[in-house]
Amino acid sequence: MIILSIETSCDETAASVVENGTHVLSNVINSQIKIHEKFGGVVPEIASRNHIKNISFVVDKALSDSKKTFENIDVFAVTKEPGLNGSLLVGIMTAEAYALALNKPLIYVNHIMGHICANFIQKPDLKPPFVCLIASGGHSHIALVKNYVEFEIIAKTRDDAAGEAFDKISRFLGLGYPGGPAIEKISNENDEEYIKFPKVKFKNSLDFSFSGVKTSVINYVERKKINETLINVKNIAASFQEAIVDILTENLIKAVIQKNIKNVTICGGVASNQALRNLVQKKCMEKNLKFCCPEPILCTDNAAMIGCAAYYQILYKKK
Repeated sequence: MIILSIETSCDETAASVVENGTHVLSNVINSQIKIHEKFGGVVPEIASRNHIKNISFVVDKALSDSKKTFENIDVFAVTKEPGLNGSLLVGIMTAEAYALALNKPLIYVNHIMGHICANFIQKPDLKPPFVCLIASGGHSHIALVKNYVEFEIIAKTRDDAAGEAFDKISRFLGLGYPGGPAIEKISNENDEEYIKFPKVKFKNSLDFSFSGVKTSVINYVERKKINETLINVKNIAASFQEAIVDILTENLIKAVIQKNIKNVTICGGVASNQALRNLVQKKCMEKNLKFCCPEPILCTDNAAMIGCAAYYQILYKKK
């Protein structure tokens, strides 16, 4: 089964051709990072305008890279939700037009399920059930993946997503956008002991909250300025990253133990963070758990994961 999938939930215009769910023939991503960089974050209207500008080119390149034509496509797939409404609409209308013109089936895919399915591309023999951390600019969820088409959210953020917190603190520290890679890069240069920023925990809940640590960093810097004390940006960034990574990992492992599951996965843009990958892997080894995470290109928003999710929806006849 050859699926052409489209992903436009935020600011990446992406298209992919996937064979039988996990064999990626092409995976084209047109990033808008440079466009939104000066704003310090994604501007929805600008994102949707650039999707309109780039979508046809991206689809054509995905076909070209896969050495396929529209005649070879059996099914179209597209991200339906969640995401920015204007951005989603561009992808949905494009996919609907292709499917209607070529008289092919169209599968609508949940973006979160797409991220989860990136793990199947990375490790095709991975089998549910497993617990998955989905961490990105818009989402910080822990999900129990029941089978190939169903998941249950067992924890989520009550305010900022982890990636959103990275972006805000990176902008505050003058490190640029996107915040995750900028903070990770400068954190690797830190050679001082971590500052103890707060890690919020809720009673009887594994939910996250990142507004407290974000505010704590801002207050720490402002106090330093008032006292005319030298600010060590490397140390602040590294300490902030440590706080985020630590609580993400701690709650994930707690969820795995509570659900009595042996397989652990992570996905989403923040899952590209090497400190997070290393810590989760370390904790899994200590608890004798099996760990999987997609390569970085499959962690960011991409269409290959959408094609994979669509394949399993067809296979299990979930409409």
